[in-house]
Amino acid sequence: MVLALLGGKDVRHAELAARFPGSAQTDSVIRRVERFFDRHPIQPADVARVVLTLLPSAKPREFILDRTNWKYGQTDVNVLLLAVIWRGVAIPLLYELLPHGGGSHTEIRHTLMDDALCLLRAADIRVLYADREFVGYDWIQGLARRGIPICVRLRSDTLMDDWTAQDWLSRLQTGMAGLLVDDTVVYGQPMNVVLTHTRDGEALIIASNAGSVTTIQTRYRRRFLIECLFRALKSKGFQLEGTHMTLHDHVERLLCLLTLTYTWCVLVGITLDCPKKAHGRRA
Repeated sequence: MVLALLGGKDVRHAELAARFPGSAQTDSVIRRVERFFDRHPIQPADVARVVLTLLPSAKPREFILDRTNWKYGQTDVNVLLLAVIWRGVAIPLLYELLPHGGGSHTEIRHTLMDDALCLLRAADIRVLYADREFVGYDWIQGLARRGIPICVRLRSDTLMDDWTAQDWLSRLQTGMAGLLVDDTVVYGQPMNVVLTHTRDGEALIIASNAGSVTTIQTRYRRRFLIECLFRALKSKGFQLEGTHMTLHDHVERLLCLLTLTYTWCVLVGITLDCPKKAHGRRA
């Protein structure tokens, strides 16, 4: 299945079946593909263990939490995904299929992070990057109890001490690029916060309890690596949105396959990109 995904770069059953070896009729191979998604015991946690083994790191790792969704007919396919950053690439690690459209609930996010903590220690998590969707008192407090540092974009109505972030932004004077606020309370936790504006004039407020306030904005840019991952899984790579599967277990097995395939692609790509030394062996 992984080789078929690599060859076809398409998750549709007929495209996968066309790349299976052997002389079996296409309809017969399609039924084999369907049986795989119906019955195979592959589990996200098992795949995640393989990924972490294949992508070793001597230092604490950086993670990104985000959500991607699409529709098949009137049915929402909504995926909450935790990715790990390895050598500047975001790689899928764990995922949860949401039974509805729209944002995720705090309990589901905490469950996903608990699944991650079954695979590695909190001390192995350097930081979790997340966008404005992933905020809230219970969520941030839950991460703190688990010992997981976060770097998250805030909404402009978020309270920082007794002022909203928008109130802090109103302090910006002409010629000031932004504000750096040390050790302010956000969702009940001490955080460092950067407040500025994007080129389009939109408020950009980033809070973190990991690292210096002067590095927050630069580090937060790594969150956008997950956007590259989503493009690779979808329109620029494996056409994930083209699947006709909507059942939880079917989509989960497909994500497991895509995780293994994408990890393989990254490992091969890094090997091919590795320069050769004068003696002819790769550095």
